[in-house]
Amino acid sequence: MLSPQSYVQTPEPRPAPARRRGWVIAGKLGITLLTLGLLWHSVVDNEATAAAWRGLLARSLGGQGRGPVLLALLLMPVNWGLEAWKWWRLARHLEPVSFRRSFRAVLVGLTLGFVTPNRVGDYAGRIMELKSRRLDALGAVFLGRYCQLVATVAAGTLGLLYFLVRFYLPGYPAAQLGLVVLTLVINLLVLLPLYYSELLVAAVQAVKPLRRFARYLAVMPTYPARLLTHVLLISGLRYLVFGAQFGLLLLAYGVRAPLGPAAAAVAGTFLLKSLVPSLNALADVGVRELSATHLFGLLGQPVLPVLSASLSLWVLNIAVPSALGLIFVLRLKVLRRKKPAAAPAA
Repeated sequence: MLSPQSYVQTPEPRPAPARRRGWVIAGKLGITLLTLGLLWHSVVDNEATAAAWRGLLARSLGGQGRGPVLLALLLMPVNWGLEAWKWWRLARHLEPVSFRRSFRAVLVGLTLGFVTPNRVGDYAGRIMELKSRRLDALGAVFLGRYCQLVATVAAGTLGLLYFLVRFYLPGYPAAQLGLVVLTLVINLLVLLPLYYSELLVAAVQAVKPLRRFARYLAVMPTYPARLLTHVLLISGLRYLVFGAQFGLLLLAYGVRAPLGPAAAAVAGTFLLKSLVPSLNALADVGVRELSATHLFGLLGQPVLPVLSASLSLWVLNIAVPSALGLIFVLRLKVLRRKKPAAAPAA
Protein backbone atom coordinates (compact mmCIF):
# COMPACT_ATOMS: atom_id res chain seq x y z
CA MET A 1 0.00 0.00 0.00
CA LEU A 2 1.37 3.33 -0.99
CA SER A 3 2.04 5.78 1.82
CA PRO A 4 0.09 9.02 1.66
CA GLN A 5 1.90 11.71 -0.27
CA SER A 6 2.91 14.87 1.51
CA TYR A 7 2.00 18.09 -0.25
CA VAL A 8 3.93 20.27 2.19
CA GLN A 9 6.47 22.23 0.19
CA THR A 10 9.90 22.85 1.50
CA PRO A 11 10.58 26.57 1.33
CA GLU A 12 13.49 27.43 -0.89
CA PRO A 13 16.26 29.60 0.56
CA ARG A 14 15.59 33.21 -0.26
CA PRO A 15 18.49 35.05 -1.87
CA ALA A 16 19.79 38.10 -0.11
CA PRO A 17 18.23 41.32 -1.40
CA ALA A 18 20.10 42.97 -4.23
CA ARG A 19 20.55 46.12 -2.17
CA ARG A 20 22.36 44.23 0.60
CA ARG A 21 24.58 42.51 -1.94
CA GLY A 22 25.38 45.89 -3.43
CA TRP A 23 26.44 47.24 -0.04
CA VAL A 24 28.65 44.18 0.53
CA ILE A 25 30.38 44.63 -2.84
CA ALA A 26 30.84 48.35 -2.18
CA GLY A 27 32.26 47.57 1.27
CA LYS A 28 34.78 45.08 -0.15
CA LEU A 29 35.90 47.54 -2.81
CA GLY A 30 36.17 50.30 -0.21
CA ILE A 31 38.33 48.13 2.05
CA THR A 32 40.49 47.16 -0.92
CA LEU A 33 41.05 50.76 -2.02
CA LEU A 34 41.67 51.96 1.54
CA THR A 35 44.16 49.15 2.20
CA LEU A 36 46.01 49.80 -1.05
CA GLY A 37 46.06 53.52 -0.29
CA LEU A 38 47.49 52.99 3.19
CA LEU A 39 50.03 50.51 1.85
CA TRP A 40 51.15 53.00 -0.78
CA HIS A 41 51.37 55.79 1.77
CA SER A 42 53.26 53.69 4.31
CA VAL A 43 55.57 51.65 2.07
CA VAL A 44 56.19 53.89 -0.96
CA ASP A 45 55.18 57.47 -0.17
CA ASN A 46 56.55 57.56 3.40
CA GLU A 47 60.21 58.50 3.13
CA ALA A 48 61.49 56.52 6.15
CA THR A 49 59.60 53.32 5.33
CA ALA A 50 60.46 53.55 1.64
CA ALA A 51 64.15 53.84 2.54
CA ALA A 52 63.86 50.82 4.84
CA TRP A 53 62.05 48.87 2.13
CA ARG A 54 64.75 49.68 -0.43
CA GLY A 55 67.41 48.72 2.08
CA LEU A 56 65.61 45.44 2.77
CA LEU A 57 65.50 44.63 -0.94
CA ALA A 58 69.15 45.62 -1.40
CA ARG A 59 70.23 43.34 1.43
CA SER A 60 68.04 40.52 0.13
CA LEU A 61 69.50 40.68 -3.39
CA GLY A 62 73.04 41.65 -2.47
CA GLY A 63 75.69 39.99 -0.37
CA GLN A 64 75.45 42.07 2.80
CA GLY A 65 72.76 40.80 5.12
CA ARG A 66 71.20 38.52 2.49
CA GLY A 67 71.16 35.45 4.74
CA PRO A 68 69.46 37.08 7.76
CA VAL A 69 66.89 38.88 5.57
CA LEU A 70 65.95 35.70 3.70
CA LEU A 71 65.61 33.82 7.00
CA ALA A 72 63.37 36.57 8.35
CA LEU A 73 61.32 36.37 5.15
CA LEU A 74 60.97 32.60 5.47
CA LEU A 75 59.74 33.04 9.04
CA MET A 76 56.85 35.26 7.85
CA PRO A 77 54.55 32.35 6.87
CA VAL A 78 55.67 30.52 10.01
CA ASN A 79 54.63 33.51 12.11
CA TRP A 80 51.15 33.73 10.63
CA GLY A 81 50.87 29.97 10.39
CA LEU A 82 51.26 29.79 14.16
CA GLU A 83 48.59 32.46 14.54
CA ALA A 84 46.32 30.39 12.27
CA TRP A 85 47.07 27.29 14.33
CA LYS A 86 46.11 29.19 17.48
CA TRP A 87 42.86 30.40 15.94
CA TRP A 88 42.11 26.88 14.64
CA ARG A 89 42.41 25.48 18.17
CA LEU A 90 40.06 28.16 19.48
CA ALA A 91 37.55 28.12 16.60
CA ARG A 92 37.01 24.37 16.48
CA HIS A 93 35.75 24.58 20.05
CA LEU A 94 32.79 26.42 18.49
CA GLU A 95 32.31 24.52 15.21
CA PRO A 96 34.20 22.12 12.92
CA VAL A 97 36.70 24.17 10.96
CA SER A 98 39.72 23.31 8.82
CA PHE A 99 43.20 24.73 9.26
CA ARG A 100 43.02 26.12 5.74
CA ARG A 101 39.92 28.14 6.60
CA SER A 102 41.54 29.29 9.82
CA PHE A 103 44.59 30.53 7.93
CA ARG A 104 42.33 32.39 5.52
CA ALA A 105 40.43 33.93 8.43
CA VAL A 106 43.68 35.19 9.95
CA LEU A 107 44.73 36.88 6.69
CA VAL A 108 41.30 38.46 6.25
CA GLY A 109 41.38 39.70 9.83
CA LEU A 110 44.86 41.10 9.32
CA THR A 111 43.73 43.05 6.26
CA LEU A 112 40.60 44.41 7.93
CA GLY A 113 42.59 45.23 11.06
CA PHE A 114 45.05 47.19 8.94
CA VAL A 115 42.45 49.90 8.27
CA THR A 116 40.50 49.93 11.57
CA PRO A 117 41.19 51.58 14.95
CA ASN A 118 43.15 49.38 17.33
CA ARG A 119 42.85 46.55 14.75
CA VAL A 120 39.24 45.75 15.68
CA GLY A 121 38.67 44.62 12.09
CA ASP A 122 40.59 41.48 13.05
CA TYR A 123 37.48 40.36 14.97
CA ALA A 124 35.20 40.88 11.97
CA GLY A 125 37.53 39.10 9.57
CA ARG A 126 37.68 35.98 11.69
CA ILE A 127 34.04 35.67 12.70
CA MET A 128 32.83 36.13 9.11
CA GLU A 129 34.71 32.97 8.16
CA LEU A 130 32.61 30.97 10.62
CA LYS A 131 29.22 29.53 9.70
CA SER A 132 27.63 29.68 13.15
CA ARG A 133 28.09 30.97 16.73
CA ARG A 134 29.53 34.23 15.51
CA LEU A 135 28.65 35.96 18.76
CA ASP A 136 30.71 33.42 20.71
CA ALA A 137 33.51 33.85 18.17
CA LEU A 138 34.06 37.39 19.44
CA GLY A 139 35.02 35.96 22.81
CA ALA A 140 37.26 33.39 21.11
CA VAL A 141 39.14 36.09 19.18
CA PHE A 142 39.59 38.08 22.39
CA LEU A 143 40.87 34.95 24.12
CA GLY A 144 43.48 34.39 21.42
CA ARG A 145 44.65 37.99 21.57
CA TYR A 146 44.76 37.83 25.35
CA CYS A 147 47.00 34.74 25.25
CA GLN A 148 49.37 36.64 22.97
CA LEU A 149 49.28 39.56 25.41
CA VAL A 150 50.24 37.23 28.28
CA ALA A 151 53.32 36.10 26.34
CA THR A 152 54.18 39.71 25.46
CA VAL A 153 53.83 40.91 29.06
CA ALA A 154 55.86 38.00 30.45
CA ALA A 155 58.82 38.65 28.16
CA GLY A 156 58.43 42.44 28.02
CA THR A 157 58.37 43.01 31.77
CA LEU A 158 61.57 41.01 32.11
CA GLY A 159 63.15 43.04 29.31
CA LEU A 160 62.17 46.38 30.85
CA LEU A 161 63.27 45.12 34.27
CA TYR A 162 66.77 44.61 32.85
CA PHE A 163 66.93 48.20 31.57
CA LEU A 164 65.48 49.72 34.73
CA VAL A 165 67.91 47.84 36.99
CA ARG A 166 70.99 48.44 34.83
CA PHE A 167 70.50 52.00 33.58
CA TYR A 168 68.09 53.76 35.94
CA LEU A 169 68.47 52.17 39.38
CA PRO A 170 72.09 51.05 39.77
CA GLY A 171 73.16 51.10 43.39
CA TYR A 172 69.58 50.93 44.75
CA PRO A 173 69.12 47.27 45.77
CA ALA A 174 65.89 47.91 47.66
CA ALA A 175 64.27 49.55 44.62
CA GLN A 176 65.57 46.75 42.40
CA LEU A 177 64.02 44.13 44.68
CA GLY A 178 60.75 46.05 44.65
CA LEU A 179 60.76 46.02 40.84
CA VAL A 180 61.36 42.27 40.79
CA VAL A 181 58.38 41.72 43.10
CA LEU A 182 56.26 44.12 41.04
CA THR A 183 57.17 42.21 37.86
CA LEU A 184 56.03 38.92 39.40
CA VAL A 185 52.78 40.48 40.63
CA ILE A 186 52.00 41.99 37.22
CA ASN A 187 52.53 38.65 35.47
CA LEU A 188 50.33 36.81 37.98
CA LEU A 189 47.58 39.40 37.61
CA VAL A 190 47.71 39.11 33.83
CA LEU A 191 47.72 35.31 33.91
CA LEU A 192 44.86 34.97 36.42
CA PRO A 193 41.96 36.00 34.12
CA LEU A 194 43.07 33.43 31.54
CA TYR A 195 42.43 30.40 33.76
CA TYR A 196 39.70 32.00 35.86
CA SER A 197 37.83 33.79 33.11
CA GLU A 198 34.55 33.59 35.03
CA LEU A 199 36.05 36.22 37.33
CA LEU A 200 36.72 38.43 34.31
CA VAL A 201 33.15 38.00 33.05
CA ALA A 202 31.78 38.81 36.52
CA ALA A 203 33.98 41.91 36.74
CA VAL A 204 32.78 43.12 33.33
CA GLN A 205 29.16 42.58 34.38
CA ALA A 206 29.75 44.58 37.57
CA VAL A 207 30.89 47.68 35.66
CA LYS A 208 27.87 49.30 34.03
CA PRO A 209 29.62 50.84 30.99
CA LEU A 210 31.22 47.46 30.22
CA ARG A 211 28.17 45.31 30.94
CA ARG A 212 27.16 45.08 27.29
CA PHE A 213 30.42 43.25 26.52
CA ALA A 214 29.75 40.47 29.03
CA ARG A 215 27.71 38.36 26.61
CA TYR A 216 30.61 38.33 24.15
CA LEU A 217 32.98 37.00 26.83
CA ALA A 218 30.56 34.40 28.20
CA VAL A 219 32.11 31.70 26.01
CA MET A 220 35.55 32.05 27.65
CA PRO A 221 34.82 29.90 30.76
CA THR A 222 33.77 27.01 28.46
CA TYR A 223 37.36 26.53 27.27
CA PRO A 224 39.17 23.83 29.28
CA ALA A 225 42.43 24.67 31.02
CA ARG A 226 44.38 22.18 28.90
CA LEU A 227 43.30 23.89 25.68
CA LEU A 228 44.16 27.30 27.11
CA THR A 229 47.63 26.03 28.00
CA HIS A 230 48.14 24.79 24.43
CA VAL A 231 47.04 28.14 23.02
CA LEU A 232 49.33 29.96 25.43
CA LEU A 233 52.28 27.78 24.34
CA ILE A 234 51.52 28.52 20.68
CA SER A 235 51.42 32.23 21.56
CA GLY A 236 54.83 31.92 23.20
CA LEU A 237 56.24 30.12 20.17
CA ARG A 238 54.86 32.79 17.85
CA TYR A 239 56.41 35.46 20.07
CA LEU A 240 59.81 33.76 19.71
CA VAL A 241 59.44 33.67 15.92
CA PHE A 242 58.50 37.34 15.82
CA GLY A 243 61.45 38.21 18.07
CA ALA A 244 63.79 36.12 15.93
CA GLN A 245 62.68 38.02 12.83
CA PHE A 246 63.50 41.32 14.52
CA GLY A 247 66.86 40.00 15.62
CA LEU A 248 67.71 38.79 12.11
CA LEU A 249 66.80 42.15 10.59
CA LEU A 250 68.87 43.98 13.20
CA LEU A 251 71.79 41.74 12.28
CA ALA A 252 71.23 42.42 8.58
CA TYR A 253 71.37 46.19 9.14
CA GLY A 254 74.57 45.96 11.17
CA VAL A 255 73.34 46.16 14.79
CA ARG A 256 75.85 44.28 16.93
CA ALA A 257 74.49 44.41 20.49
CA PRO A 258 75.15 41.47 22.84
CA LEU A 259 72.49 38.74 22.58
CA GLY A 260 71.03 39.08 26.11
CA PRO A 261 70.64 42.88 26.17
CA ALA A 262 69.40 42.84 22.55
CA ALA A 263 66.73 40.28 23.44
CA ALA A 264 65.69 42.49 26.39
CA ALA A 265 65.43 45.50 24.07
CA VAL A 266 63.30 43.55 21.58
CA ALA A 267 61.00 42.31 24.36
CA GLY A 268 60.67 45.80 25.84
CA THR A 269 59.88 47.23 22.40
CA PHE A 270 57.09 44.72 21.79
CA LEU A 271 55.56 45.38 25.21
CA LEU A 272 55.56 49.17 24.87
CA LYS A 273 54.04 48.90 21.41
CA SER A 274 51.26 46.56 22.63
CA LEU A 275 50.30 48.87 25.50
CA VAL A 276 49.62 51.89 23.31
CA PRO A 277 46.28 51.96 21.43
CA SER A 278 46.54 52.87 17.77
CA LEU A 279 44.26 54.27 15.09
CA ASN A 280 45.38 51.63 12.59
CA ALA A 281 48.34 49.38 11.77
CA LEU A 282 50.21 52.34 10.29
CA ALA A 283 50.12 54.13 13.65
CA ASP A 284 51.91 51.17 15.28
CA VAL A 285 55.01 52.06 13.32
CA GLY A 286 55.84 55.21 15.27
CA VAL A 287 55.36 53.54 18.67
CA ARG A 288 57.58 50.60 17.81
CA GLU A 289 60.31 52.75 16.28
CA LEU A 290 60.41 55.18 19.21
CA SER A 291 60.67 52.33 21.72
CA ALA A 292 63.27 50.41 19.72
CA THR A 293 65.57 53.36 19.07
CA HIS A 294 65.46 54.41 22.74
CA LEU A 295 66.20 50.98 24.20
CA PHE A 296 68.90 50.10 21.67
CA GLY A 297 70.28 53.61 22.10
CA LEU A 298 70.91 52.75 25.75
CA LEU A 299 73.00 49.83 24.48
CA GLY A 300 75.10 52.21 22.38
CA GLN A 301 73.60 51.26 19.02
CA PRO A 302 73.09 53.88 16.28
CA VAL A 303 69.57 54.99 15.54
CA LEU A 304 69.39 54.50 11.75
CA PRO A 305 70.07 50.72 11.59
CA VAL A 306 67.59 50.07 14.42
CA LEU A 307 64.99 52.26 12.73
CA SER A 308 65.48 50.49 9.39
CA ALA A 309 65.22 47.03 10.97
CA SER A 310 62.07 47.96 12.87
CA LEU A 311 60.38 49.41 9.79
CA SER A 312 61.38 46.36 7.76
CA LEU A 313 59.81 44.12 10.40
CA TRP A 314 56.54 46.01 9.97
CA VAL A 315 56.73 45.68 6.18
CA LEU A 316 57.35 41.91 6.35
CA ASN A 317 54.76 40.99 8.96
CA ILE A 318 51.99 43.57 8.44
CA ALA A 319 52.16 45.27 5.05
CA VAL A 320 52.90 42.22 2.89
CA PRO A 321 50.38 39.83 4.55
CA SER A 322 47.73 42.59 4.52
CA ALA A 323 48.17 42.91 0.77
CA LEU A 324 47.86 39.14 0.36
CA GLY A 325 44.75 39.14 2.52
CA LEU A 326 42.98 41.35 -0.02
CA ILE A 327 42.60 38.28 -2.25
CA PHE A 328 40.47 36.60 0.40
CA VAL A 329 38.59 39.77 1.34
CA LEU A 330 37.20 40.03 -2.19
CA ARG A 331 36.05 36.39 -2.03
CA LEU A 332 34.64 36.65 1.49
CA LYS A 333 31.04 35.47 2.00
CA VAL A 334 29.52 38.12 4.22
CA LEU A 335 25.88 37.16 3.69
CA ARG A 336 25.10 33.53 4.45
CA ARG A 337 21.80 31.95 3.58
CA LYS A 338 19.86 30.47 6.40
CA LYS A 339 19.10 26.79 6.16
CA PRO A 340 15.43 26.04 5.39
CA ALA A 341 13.37 24.73 8.22
CA ALA A 342 12.52 21.04 8.09
CA ALA A 343 9.06 20.31 6.69
CA PRO A 344 6.54 19.01 9.22
CA ALA A 345 5.49 15.40 8.88
CA ALA A 346 2.28 14.78 6.96
